[in-house]
Amino acid sequence: MIKTLATLSSSGGAHRPKRIALLGATGSIGESTLRVIAAHPEELELVAVAAHGRHAELARIINTHPTVRHAALFTEAGHAALREEGLPPHVKLHAPGSEGLEVLATLPEVDCVLIAVVGTAGLRPALAALAAGKDLALASKEILVLAGRFVMAAARASSARILPVDSEHNAVFQCLQGHAHAELRRVTLTASGGAFRDWPAERLADVKPADALKHPNWVMGPKITVDSATLANKGLELIEAQCLFDLRPEQCAAVIHPQSIVHCLVEFTDGAMLAQLCPPSMTFPIQHALLYPRRGPRGTDEALPIDRLLQLEFRPVDEGRFPMLRLARETMQAGGVAPAIYNAANEVAVEAFLGGRLPFLGIPDVVEKTLASLSPAAASELAAVLAVDAQARRVAEALIPGS
Repeated sequence: MIKTLATLSSSGGAHRPKRIALLGATGSIGESTLRVIAAHPEELELVAVAAHGRHAELARIINTHPTVRHAALFTEAGHAALREEGLPPHVKLHAPGSEGLEVLATLPEVDCVLIAVVGTAGLRPALAALAAGKDLALASKEILVLAGRFVMAAARASSARILPVDSEHNAVFQCLQGHAHAELRRVTLTASGGAFRDWPAERLADVKPADALKHPNWVMGPKITVDSATLANKGLELIEAQCLFDLRPEQCAAVIHPQSIVHCLVEFTDGAMLAQLCPPSMTFPIQHALLYPRRGPRGTDEALPIDRLLQLEFRPVDEGRFPMLRLARETMQAGGVAPAIYNAANEVAVEAFLGGRLPFLGIPDVVEKTLASLSPAAASELAAVLAVDAQARRVAEALIPGS
């Protein structure tokens, strides 16, 4: 049903690398992607890069990857600074904002677009890439949470492939290979529990941003690290899994797994369960997505030694302690634009927390009140979803003390 990306050029069947556009090159996912590409030079070639505003970091990437021929920065300030500093003559700097990212996502020479843009800024480039028939390696879960129906429809219309990069969804994707959808009973995603999984509940009222950014297992950006502490990250992932794998809400579950070695548990109708295991490093799912459908040799982080597999722990999620997961479940049941409201309110609340304007326990409070304030009715047009997203941000911002 989904087309297979040809890895042969038209010149006599000679092998050529898969050409990659990386949107979000300066973030943690971008850094891991660059490591994977560098480890597989015969298989992968970086031809286009984009970032939000970190122009100096993007320039460094361009200067250390001579195959890059296209670049873009989302912010006007970053674009102007990079243009002022100058680029190698063979690199074209495209327009700032969504326009430049969309150009990179649809370049004729690009085979696969990896989107690691934080938040929903990657939505339009993702849709453009799919419309152009590009493989989409997706690390920005907010894109599917905001507009999953439209993204999946765009993939079906062009027969383009969506290759999950999130470790949990990539794990599910691997476990489902060769199995019919009707054979699937339930998907369980694992959660580390974040920075406060072992804190007494009474201490959570005193959490500071610096505390929340100390993730026990993963190295990630500030927003996703806070989401891991509230379990909003797992809530977003459940919504994304429902969309990606065409699941009912009751088929999506989560458990606490402190070691972050098992990334999913997939249960089938016959009672058998498959799990995917790898170290807590994003290089593993990124490599799988970029090299798919083949598996290449391990080129970055070390594999798991057997002694790390002898004590794997799983705990049920206490949704009283982690109300963001409860709200995600309610959002999935409500359907319509409720996921977009959940995501928008959470982004506003996390930004306020990181900025010192909202206590840690205020995050789920803002999200719950925003969900209660707006109708979750389905939207038939993407513009209507984007309007709800903007409205939810305004409502959530008004709930922040001092706004």
